[in-house]
Amino acid sequence: MENVLRPLIVIGGSVLLTLLIGWASDQLLRKADGRHSETPLWGLLRRGRIPYQLVLCAAMLRGSYDQARLLREHRVAIGQFLTLVLIGAAAWLVIRIAAAIVETSYSRYARAHHDAARVRRVRTQVSLIMRVVSAIVGVVAVAAMLLTFPAMRAAGASLLASAGILGIVAGVAAQSTLGNMFAGLQIAFGDMVRLGDTVVVDGEWGTVEEITLTFLTVRTWDERRITMPVSYFTSKPFENWSRGSNQMTGIVYWHLDHSAPIEAMRERLRDILRECPAWDGRAHNLVVTDSTPNTIQVRALVTAKDADDIFTVRVAVREQMISWLCAEHPYALPRVNTADATLPPSRPSLDDHLDGHFNGRLDGHRDAAAAQRARE
Repeated sequence: MENVLRPLIVIGGSVLLTLLIGWASDQLLRKADGRHSETPLWGLLRRGRIPYQLVLCAAMLRGSYDQARLLREHRVAIGQFLTLVLIGAAAWLVIRIAAAIVETSYSRYARAHHDAARVRRVRTQVSLIMRVVSAIVGVVAVAAMLLTFPAMRAAGASLLASAGILGIVAGVAAQSTLGNMFAGLQIAFGDMVRLGDTVVVDGEWGTVEEITLTFLTVRTWDERRITMPVSYFTSKPFENWSRGSNQMTGIVYWHLDHSAPIEAMRERLRDILRECPAWDGRAHNLVVTDSTPNTIQVRALVTAKDADDIFTVRVAVREQMISWLCAEHPYALPRVNTADATLPPSRPSLDDHLDGHFNGRLDGHRDAAAAQRARE
């Protein structure tokens, strides 16, 4: 009977005590979150309650499983398993606590600063810092798990002795990966590109959605995702429309007839922009930039607060101006000229010239025929 009750008491007591401590800790964090609503720290710490309970339960079982006298022949294996669970849960808990602290610091910074560019820069740095911290904690946890095995501890000296050679080999084999990792750190702390920036890469424009240590994801306007290695942004030129300021100037072109009413188009452009909520009111302009024998090129400049709004303004101006020209000034649209050419007044027309030339040759033939008959 004792062999059955003792394991149940040890295991059940450990689990029950873990649940009670976890519930009490969660209630304390909940109350702290309600009292200090200005900071999200306590609410974020509640995300770590599962790894916290795993650490408690594994630690209590690890310290008391010998007293259970259950499966004595597997005592070493059970202790090894509990140690591995304890190390993994502790690493998980450390990552959750670090994420809560970093996220709280970022939230305070975002509330204190209203510059969107600086906030995006800090957000990018925070994201990459958390990835680095998670990678370091994960590597340390795996190393600690491996060192719990006697065979790995015995091989530790030889591994350290050959670490230099292995490092060189790994560096050569993972040259591109290491290059992307250093490029990711350079992007994060060099302020080259940030989360939320509008960029143009390979002729596609979109918003930077995700930045990791090895790749970067751009979400295009049609909701496609372009994934590129971060080394691309450190080795090739690219356009960053959000660098410095989000304000943008857009261009709209029309090819019209030479008789197009330019002044009326300027007034119509002002009317269109006044009715367009995406226009920021900074500037607008309409000029003739080029001419050909058949058409003229008219260019309109408009402004907006960001890339999305400038696209909306350009579309509205282009569509409404064409509709207005079709309804009010259809002669201004490009057309094929089929009228007769007008020659200068001082020059005889081509028909008169041909008629005179033909009549002269006809008179010459008549005179030659009359002379021939006279000789006969």
